[in-house]
Amino acid sequence: MNLFINAYGVICPLGRGKAEVAAALFAGRADTLSERCDILPDRSLTVGAVNGALPSVPEGLSGLDCRNNRMMLAALDEISEAVAAAVERHGADRVAVVCGTSTSGISEVEGALAGYRRDGRWPDGFDYRRHEAGNLGLFTARALGLRGPAYTVTTACSSSGKVFASARRLIRAGIADAVVVGGADTLCAMTVGGFGALGALAATRCNPFSVNRCGITIGEGASAFLLSRQEAAIRVLGVGETSDAHHPTAPDPNGRGAREAIEISLREAGLTTADIAYVNLHGTATPLNDAMESQVIAGVFGGETPCSSTKGMTGHMLGATGGVEAAFLCLSLADGRLPPHLWDGQADPALPALNFTTIGQTSAGRAMLSNSFGFGGSNVALLLGMA
Repeated sequence: MNLFINAYGVICPLGRGKAEVAAALFAGRADTLSERCDILPDRSLTVGAVNGALPSVPEGLSGLDCRNNRMMLAALDEISEAVAAAVERHGADRVAVVCGTSTSGISEVEGALAGYRRDGRWPDGFDYRRHEAGNLGLFTARALGLRGPAYTVTTACSSSGKVFASARRLIRAGIADAVVVGGADTLCAMTVGGFGALGALAATRCNPFSVNRCGITIGEGASAFLLSRQEAAIRVLGVGETSDAHHPTAPDPNGRGAREAIEISLREAGLTTADIAYVNLHGTATPLNDAMESQVIAGVFGGETPCSSTKGMTGHMLGATGGVEAAFLCLSLADGRLPPHLWDGQADPALPALNFTTIGQTSAGRAMLSNSFGFGGSNVALLLGMA
């Protein structure tokens, strides 16, 4: 089945909107991360934050007002006209929504809980729905006036990558004619503290695949896409999903599930590794993830395909990562430039050598891959290409 990306929008630490994000992405901006002292007590952190005001929620949706949903609104703004045209073409009940997140409105609930502990009651206007993992899909559908199926995928760091497969199933089954997909995640103390408890936080900007790598940098962002059978410049060529369930937090060191996800996406597209011009790596800069992924990429692609982790510029946006990095693929396919790999250049001799991209590197290739690997062995490999 041919599935096309009719419109997309993105917001992340690199900027707001496709043009601003592309300018920073291809320039390899190293100043996009910042120091924050207000997330964890008595600890300064380097994070990938989106600065400035976000859109206000529409009237009637105040019960779902949270930073996560407002972040999503910023991404939706770039596709709203295309969505309106899809509704005109198909009807609001034939346009579905599938979003990915892991944080939802946790940050607002953290503040409300602090108020409850202090005052013995919940703050005025507090609505528990802001905390529910499933509210992003519901909020997106209501904000756009859509009446098709609407739900949320929350599979940790693979969440907004897997929504592309969900959308394809809805269209293939005849349940929808078009699907809004994407995802959002925002900084919150519970998530950052959880990674801190795992000993996975880097002291400064993350350093993917370096011998000096020491953990992840947490970020935030959102993306939105309109998918349908209507022809457009960029096509979803394949989506490989696996669930290897190796461990609650650690990846399978042999990368069995990750490799299978990549191979599935290639088979679906009818392509070989020689057809892939670039791979956006999951590249979290944790010792275990980078060791696993480098082994998989070298095993599948032979270490020659240009690749990079963009998390040195954005931080790890968790449930939003798959969608935002899919937007990076769209920008690269349209522009011809590749996202550079930001690190200290000191390769880990224990890892297979990979062909990391540099600032200014270009490619005329017509197919690119993005990996997203979540806790519990939830893996997705998304393959996009020029139609």
